[in-house]
Amino acid sequence: MVGATAADDLQTKASSLLVRNVSKVHVSADGTHVAALSDVSLSIAAGELVSLVGPSGCGKSTLLRLIAGLDAPSSGELRIGANPISGPSAERGLVFQDPNLFPWLTVRRNIESGLAARNVLREKRHDVDDFMRLVGLESFANAFPHQLSGGMAQRVALARALVNHPRVLLLDEPLGALDAFTRMRMQDEVLRLWQNRGTTMLLVTHDIDEAIYMSDRIVMMTPRPGRIERIIEINQPRPRQRNSSEFLELRGRILEMLHFAGENAQAPNR
Repeated sequence: MVGATAADDLQTKASSLLVRNVSKVHVSADGTHVAALSDVSLSIAAGELVSLVGPSGCGKSTLLRLIAGLDAPSSGELRIGANPISGPSAERGLVFQDPNLFPWLTVRRNIESGLAARNVLREKRHDVDDFMRLVGLESFANAFPHQLSGGMAQRVALARALVNHPRVLLLDEPLGALDAFTRMRMQDEVLRLWQNRGTTMLLVTHDIDEAIYMSDRIVMMTPRPGRIERIIEINQPRPRQRNSSEFLELRGRILEMLHFAGENAQAPNR
């Protein structure tokens, strides 16, 4: 854990995120049109932690790719703060389910890689040490990915994204490949990083318990083409108790909503 002064140095001004009337249609090689998203609108406040949940294929990861600037919408607009999103940028970090570490680089070199690609490593090198301490890996600085556990590798991926001081951090099932106990520990780790830095975070997850435990709001999406079904405010104080009656009641309600959303979406095809 870093001290108060170092933690203050790691703060980045978070940004709001706006998705307005966004649709995305994929065109296959044979000319077939597949609608992935339809008229999605979402506003996320600076410093908020929001989860996207919904059945597989509902466009959650597609929406993250659009926000990351890795793809362009077919219609609609996306903004970070007042600025339109027109392509990839270091102000939007992206962490995947697979840590995607470079196997030939040490922990330190993996975290440095984004800074080196941007030609800012020399002036930002001290940040690497700070972020290794922040994620508890300073004693593994010279270790290689094959020497790390799954949770440690994902912490390296988080540090590599955060060292660029993104205004928005996009998390695409980042804990999905971990065992249950490691996953719960990493949920606390991500929450600690979020609370220390105040970064706006958008998390894609299939785990309803994870969404309730971590989020300020949960955005529920329908099956393809993905639309926002409803947005649920999580008013339970942190740290949240996974076995509390309030937690379990909300979990049951969300599971029921997802079930009926799927039933309603499939009804016309029966």
